[in-house]
Amino acid sequence: MHSDRTLLALAVLAVIGLAAAWLAPSWTVSFATLALAKSIVIIGLIVLMRAALVPFGQALFYGAGAYTTALLVRIAGIQDALLLVSLSLLVCGLLAFALGFIMSRYREIFFAMLSLSFSMILYGVLVKNAELGGTDGFTVTTPTFFGNKVDVATARRLLFALAVLLSLGSAALIHIFLRSPMGALAEAIRDNEIRVEYLGTSVRRAIHIKFTLAGALAGLGGGLAALSVGHVSPEMTYWTTSGELVFTAILGGTGSVLAPLLGAFVFESVATLAIQYAPHFWQMMIGVVLLVVILFLAGGLWSLVQRKKTV
Repeated sequence: MHSDRTLLALAVLAVIGLAAAWLAPSWTVSFATLALAKSIVIIGLIVLMRAALVPFGQALFYGAGAYTTALLVRIAGIQDALLLVSLSLLVCGLLAFALGFIMSRYREIFFAMLSLSFSMILYGVLVKNAELGGTDGFTVTTPTFFGNKVDVATARRLLFALAVLLSLGSAALIHIFLRSPMGALAEAIRDNEIRVEYLGTSVRRAIHIKFTLAGALAGLGGGLAALSVGHVSPEMTYWTTSGELVFTAILGGTGSVLAPLLGAFVFESVATLAIQYAPHFWQMMIGVVLLVVILFLAGGLWSLVQRKKTV
């Protein structure tokens, strides 16, 4: 019953989102597209966080996905938006699969710091590589849609519609995965790995699968972000970006695949307003928001929804 309600909610949000792609004010479209792109990354993060694994280097895959999309446009001449983000997902999924053989061996702070080190290695490579734009990065041209070129305003709305479908589709697939035997192992791994091993299941294999899924989704989100912003830079792989993603995951909570959507939109709204009205103190304002959430909503903003259900 609960699963049906979640999938139904995602379907309703998809209809609303597709309608908003054409009816919403133009200034909100780019903002919402970026929020949806980051929500895809957070959806992957909760797969790991439910198993008590917090990667502080998820920007590795987010940035790699963005640069994959940008380089495919710049070098290969590929311009179709759906193909670009699909290839970003594939590349980052393969990268996460390769690194998963190492990452699945570690837990707690070691897992977090090792993921961070991989992200910072990529950051260093990008900063020092002038052919990739160095510290400034480079722009990404407006994509096409199914081979058709459109004006910039229409492209933004079509990209938002694509982000709606990809984010909500990712949420639906992860929702189903989390209720499968492999996905349901997250809480068991978090509580007692030894008992899971006694049941005949390889904890390392389960974590490897979760890490690969999270990396692939981060790459998909990064590809969408690159097309939405129209620019890529090494900052997308920096540790502050990873911290922002973890912050958003904590803000929304891990109780549902709907939580990352809520967290991403709230974070982007708070950050936008803070930068506009307090440009010198916006980081502090975001920190205060996180502190309030941790103190009063340990389960994130989604815990407010869960409380209403139990009343």
